[in-house]
Amino acid sequence: MKKVLLSMVAIACFMGFGTLSFADEMGKMKDEMKGEMMKAKKDEMKTEKEAMKSEMKAKKDEMKGEMKMKKDEMKGAMGH
Repeated sequence: MKKVLLSMVAIACFMGFGTLSFADEMGKMKDEMKGEMMKAKKDEMKTEKEAMKSEMKAKKDEMKGEMKMKKDEMKGAMGH
């Protein structure tokens, strides 16, 4: 009887440790996935920021060109 009880306690302990170990692994996996998701989101935001920068630069260059054309027109109108 004592051996049966002792073996049941031993099995329960192993199962308990297995469950704790499993929960620990699941926690680690969750943290890793969270980190990967955050990295992906950060990369996405960086790409979006770069796209906005290039768009703003293109608009700025376009406006510079328009201003130069207007300035040249005004110079031409004053010269005649």
